[in-house]
Amino acid sequence: MKIARAFSMAAGAAALVLTMSPSVFADDAGWYTGFNAGQSRAKIDDTRIADGLLDDGFTTTSISNDDLHFGFKAFGGYAFNRYFALESGYFNLGKFGFTADTSPAGSLRGNIKLQGANFDAVGSVPLGDKFSLFARAGVTYADAKDSFAGTGSVAVIDPSPGRWAANYKFGFGAEYDFTRFIGMRLEAERYRIDDAVGNKGDVDLYTAGLVFRFGRSEPPPPPSPPPAPVVASVAEPAPPPPPPPPPPPPVRTRVSFSADSLFDFGKDTVKPAGKQALDNFAAELKSARFEVITVTGYSDRIGSHEYNMRLSTRRAEAVKSYLVETQGIPADKVTAQGADGSDPVTKPDECPGEKRTPKLIACLQPDRRVDVEVVASRLEAAPAN
Repeated sequence: MKIARAFSMAAGAAALVLTMSPSVFADDAGWYTGFNAGQSRAKIDDTRIADGLLDDGFTTTSISNDDLHFGFKAFGGYAFNRYFALESGYFNLGKFGFTADTSPAGSLRGNIKLQGANFDAVGSVPLGDKFSLFARAGVTYADAKDSFAGTGSVAVIDPSPGRWAANYKFGFGAEYDFTRFIGMRLEAERYRIDDAVGNKGDVDLYTAGLVFRFGRSEPPPPPSPPPAPVVASVAEPAPPPPPPPPPPPPVRTRVSFSADSLFDFGKDTVKPAGKQALDNFAAELKSARFEVITVTGYSDRIGSHEYNMRLSTRRAEAVKSYLVETQGIPADKVTAQGADGSDPVTKPDECPGEKRTPKLIACLQPDRRVDVEVVASRLEAAPAN
């Protein structure tokens, strides 16, 4: 096909220029392709049509023109830098026509279809990193296919003339690059066209489209600032910085709760009054950056060792469960243990006797307790005893 030959000639010209050009602005050089579409507009010469009919003995009474159509183009090219590129492609300007009514009664209807190949030189002016204006000029090799039909007194001798012809084109536009590889173009171009019946005219093409670039390298990163000069000192070297201070020792505090205030005698269920005391303690505890909480339940000396160990352990576990489940203290920070009657608060001579009497039970009340020891790295408000 003739269009294929035109593309081959354009590609050969682009390759020739490429081999002769120095590689400058390498980060902006590379191949690209794209597609534009929009409206084409022909300039139909009504005067020439009327004169031609008059030469054949017809007076033109009216002419109606179909001078707008859809047009598009596909293109590819090579940018040598930000300022110059060579481009070739295929264009289709659409179909245009006219209908001329005559006297004697009749009409002449004509249509033309236009397509072809082009080769352009494109010059660009960057306005920032993303926006640029450009202008183009080049040559076209266009196929014009005409069709004519007459009615009434008008007869057509050659109804389907056609012609391939080379001519020129020019245009201008703007491009906005969304990235270094994808951009959008708006263009206005004028194509000089030879029709198939010996006339020349202009067709304007207004389009928008996308351009896709290949092979561009990413811009180099900005150079790093030079290192600050090191001034050698002839004086004594600066002393080494002092070592960081050691971390402060952990803070330990102990809170003792009367078992009788938390539990009924011989029981391990926290009663309402005891819950209030634990709530107050937990509110103060939450202001501390605590690490370990140890809950120890103590019994008095009355009763067997096994019984007292079980009771004191259950009471310690009850306090731990209340702090964890009700107050949200982390379970892995709390341990619970029982201690039978060891480490009593009362002295032996203060509460003599071993028989369980109300008097002895009341005297040994301080020994029945739950101690909570808190080890913390910081205490804003230490729990009150």
